[in-house]
Amino acid sequence: MSLVLCCGLAWWQWEKFSSANGTFQNLGYVLQWPLFGLFPAFMFWRIRRIRLRAEAEAEAGTQTEATPPPAPKPVRLPAPRVSDEQPLDPEDAELAAYNAYLAELAARDEESRK
Repeated sequence: MSLVLCCGLAWWQWEKFSSANGTFQNLGYVLQWPLFGLFPAFMFWRIRRIRLRAEAEAEAGTQTEATPPPAPKPVRLPAPRVSDEQPLDPEDAELAAYNAYLAELAARDEESRK
């Protein structure tokens, strides 16, 4: 049905292109409309093919359930070092903890290279 409708629209655009005030844009639409009409047929074919493949795998017992990827291990940040001289606000404490964690990772990396 969509192909018939879109071919009719392509014919209409061809008539506009052939007229005295037709442009190359109309010619472009002449080429596009049949493609728009074929797209629903392609999608019907594609979805049917996927469904049949899934049913065949289910019958054969080879259908495997997708396993989710392993969850990443939570990162444990070391407690920030706070000096008595200057109290840290919460953002500075987080930054200090992150910098300490990076320093620890760098030390581990250095040890593993030796």
